[in-house]
Parts: sequence; structure tokens; C-alpha cells
Amino acid sequence: MDIFSITIFISVLVFVAVGSYQGKSVKKIDDYFVAGRRAPTILIVGTLVASVFSTSIFMGEAAFTYDGQLGAYILFPGIAGAGYVYGALWFGTYLRRSKAPTVAAFFGERFNSRRVQQAAGITIILGLTGYLLVVTQGAAILLSDLTPMGMTLSVVVAWLSYTLFTLYAGSKGVIITDTLMFLLFTAATVVFVWVLMQQLGGVSTAVTDLTLQTDKPGITAWHGIIGEGTYWPTGIDFLIWIIAVDFAWGIVYAVGPWQASRHLMAKDEHVVLRAAIYACFAVMLLQYLIYGIGGFINLLNPNLTPSETVIIWAAKSQVSQLLGATLLAGIVAAALSSASTFLSLVGFSVSNDLSPSDKPLSLRVTRITMAVTSVLALVLSIYAPPNIFWFMLFIGTVFASSWGPVGFMSIFSKRITEAAAFWGMVAGFFANVIPASLEHFGFISLPSYLNPVIIGTLVSLLTIFTVSRMTMVTSEERNYQQALHVTPTEDRCMVKVKRTLIAPVALMVYGCVMPIILLYFYVYPYQLALGVTQLGEGINWMTGEALLPLSTAVLHLTLGGIAAITIYRRYAPMQQSENQLHSAI
Repeated sequence: MDIFSITIFISVLVFVAVGSYQGKSVKKIDDYFVAGRRAPTILIVGTLVASVFSTSIFMGEAAFTYDGQLGAYILFPGIAGAGYVYGALWFGTYLRRSKAPTVAAFFGERFNSRRVQQAAGITIILGLTGYLLVVTQGAAILLSDLTPMGMTLSVVVAWLSYTLFTLYAGSKGVIITDTLMFLLFTAATVVFVWVLMQQLGGVSTAVTDLTLQTDKPGITAWHGIIGEGTYWPTGIDFLIWIIAVDFAWGIVYAVGPWQASRHLMAKDEHVVLRAAIYACFAVMLLQYLIYGIGGFINLLNPNLTPSETVIIWAAKSQVSQLLGATLLAGIVAAALSSASTFLSLVGFSVSNDLSPSDKPLSLRVTRITMAVTSVLALVLSIYAPPNIFWFMLFIGTVFASSWGPVGFMSIFSKRITEAAAFWGMVAGFFANVIPASLEHFGFISLPSYLNPVIIGTLVSLLTIFTVSRMTMVTSEERNYQQALHVTPTEDRCMVKVKRTLIAPVALMVYGCVMPIILLYFYVYPYQLALGVTQLGEGINWMTGEALLPLSTAVLHLTLGGIAAITIYRRYAPMQQSENQLHSAI
């Protein structure tokens, strides 16, 4: 065995051991589903980030920037990551307040409806089973490439690696191992990117050199490579596409089951808010690093095939073996962390949300249900062709259109009814999946402004408004919605408020600092290379490359300010007395 195999196996064994050990403290179903609702900020940050990072970003999205979209992915302002912040403010804290065992169960309780809970549970099973297969097979592809094992054995090993502790320890095992995996792949990525960028002469030099290369002209532009042979005929088409996709993923980060469910484990609502904002920072940092290095590797080798191997190639050939092995172990960890989250959510939905009874199952029966679900996932992972894009159609954006409108309206709308929630969720799901499937298989071709997620979201909203006008809100639904807006007394603490306010203030500082960094290290060298500006002159502001970093300031200053004001008004102790006085009047 070489150093790559040894490093990966040691790290996997550590994760399995630590995760399984947590099973000893699982005594009741609340421990199994939501880790006893006692998780601190660092664990929620770790599981939020680890559950969304997998081989899809280290392989798929890195390949996307390598193939031609580096500038676009670096310069756009992080619209998707903003979903963590507004999701915590206007969904996650209320979800935590409900004390539901699962996100689907919250919908069932909010609308006093078993069928709404089951509809949400079915979308989780359809969507996340597909994602579970993708990340399992992604981990298996890495294992088979880096070790002597064949593909089938690699699938079994990957499956065992996350199933053992997930089955035994439930959310307690998942949240601990997620955090360890997050720390591993974050540290390895930071060091890996630093070392490679030193080889390339630093960021400014790399931007200049890549702009001047002729293999992939336009790769550093704000829209990346567009035109004939690409999905985007013009820069405007790309702009519409990326805004739609980023907005959809922002909604996913806000209400998607594998993200929002993490808030149910938080110790209190302040942990929800802090963790979400710090997760936003962590995700943006890792995206800059992975997207950036994926594109800059063109300067080392512009002809890698398949492009999904770009980071793996660099880890094996361009840095020391120890660093490369650690990074690859981190990528495997990222895949396993996502897989453990998806398995737990699918298993929880099968055992809790699809059960014909609203009574919770015993811990023993839940574990048996999880085991059966896990075996079925193994069989599908072995026999389904690897990396089927069709599975991905059920992931991410489908939750934006199916869950997004219902999720936010369940908190703030007094008019949405049980029937509207049910049919809005169902309509949003199919109105996204059907056109996406037809387009993928070549039956139709949709313009950028008719992205399936846009269609699905509009259909969901139209369905909700139409059905709500035809039905009535019950007293149970009204009372539950009102109860959600009563802030817990224990969270009205000025000490907690001051600690929590550090996060949105940091977000505003980021909004001021990051545009300067982008302008100095990316935009100015880019414009110098193209002759748009001259050495000693200032930046030419009449370009997309110069204007996009300014949108980062607008987005994050606004978001941080809104978050700070909302947190203070909602949780400052003085507000409690004012609210009580208002209620008495």
C-alpha cells in the first residue's frame, strides 16, 4: 500500500471509531434524531459545511472552473451562501423553536396534517437517495483509483464507512464526524492551495498568465467561456443562468432538509444564527479556494481528461505526497460526511415521516428501519451506473421550488392552508423535475430565463395562492403559526445577543474587505493583461469584472445589517417587556 491508501484508510478508521463511540450516549429517540438538541456552534458549523461539501465540489465544480468558468465563479458575490443567513433568520430559528424531530415532521405539525409530512418525507427520500448514490459512488471512484480495490469493493467499503456509525449513533455520530471531516478537508485545502499558488507565482501573476493563455480564451472573464459549443450563447444568458442557480441553492441552504435539519440539533436559537453565518464564511472561503485552484491548474496542465480529476491529478503530482494524501483523504471525508447525512435523513423519513401513525417509533425499530434503508442504498450504489446526472435532477434545486415557498410561508403567512401547502409542495416538485428531465434527455430546449427551478418555484407559488383562496385556515394551524413567533425566554439574554452580533458584524466587514481583495488581486491584473488599463492607471470601472466585486459589498453589507437589526430586536431583553406590554394593551 502507498501513502495515499494508508492515509485514507487511517482517516476513515478514525471517523468510524469516533462516530461509533457516540452511539453509547444514545438513550432515546431524541438523541438519535437531533443529537439531544445540545450541539454547540462549532458542531453545527461543521455539520452544515460538511453535509453540503462532497465530491461534487472537489471534482464536479472544480472541473467546471477548469473547463472555462473561473472568472464567473470567483467574481460573483456569493448569492447562494447568503441563504445560510436569511435561512437561519427566517426559517431555521423557528424550526428549532418547534422542537420537531425532522423538518418534514415540522411541516406536518405546522399544518396539522399527516399528508403534508408524508409529501415532504417522500421528496426527501427521492431527492436524497439520489444524492446518497452519487456521493457513495464518488467516494468509491476515489478509493478504486487510489487503492488496489476494485469498484464494487470500493462501494462496499465506502458504504460501510458511513453506515456503521450512522446506523448505531444516529445524529450524534453524524454531527461529530462531520465536524472532524470538515476540519480535515478545510485545513488540507488551505495548505494545498497555498502551496500550488506559490508555485504559480501568486494570485496576481496566475490571473495575468491565465488571461494571456490561448488554450481557453475567456476563462478569466466575468462570464467565463461562452458562445458556440457552450450552454450560454451570450454573457446575458450566463448571467441569468448563474443567478437562477445561485438563488436556487441559496434557498436550499435556507430550507433544504440536509441543511435546515442541522438547526434542530442546536443548543439554542443563538447557536442557529451564529453557526449559519460562520458556515456562510466557511463555504465562501472553500469555494474561493477550490474554484480558484481548479481554474489555475490550467497553467500546469490545460489538457486533463476527464476534467473531474483536476484536483486529484494535482494532489498526486504537484505537491508532496503527504500533503496530496491528506487532501485526498479530506475529499473522501467530504464524500462520507455528506453520505452519512443523507443516509440519516432518508432513514429518519422512512421511519418517522412515512409511518402511518403519528406516534414516534422506538429506538430499536428506527435502527432496524435505518438498516434496511442502508442495505437498499448499497444495492443501488453497486448496480446503478456511477455518477448518473439524472439523479442530480432531484437534488438541490428541486427543494428550492418544492420546499422554498412552503417553508417561508409556513412561518410568516397567516393565509396558507394545509391543502395549499400540500399541493404547493407537490406542484413545485413536479414542475421542476419534469422540464429538467425533458431537457436533460433532449426532448426540449429551454432558454435561460425558463430554468426548471424558476418554473417550479412559480408554479408552487401560483398553486399555493390559488388553493389558499379556495380553502380555510383552521384554528389549529393559526394557533401553531402564532406560537412560532413567541421568542423563548431563555434566548432573551443580552450576553448571548452580544456574542451573536459578532457574526453579522463580521459579515459586514467581509462585505467591505473582499471587494478590495478581488479588485487588487484579480480585476487589476486581468485588466492589465488585456490592456483595458495601463500600469500606473486606475481600474476601468466600465467592465463587468470591475462591477461584480462591488455587488459583494452591497449584498453582504445589507445582509449583515439586516441580520444584526433582526437579532437585536428579536432577542434583546428590553424587547420582552415591550412585547408583553403590547400584548396586554
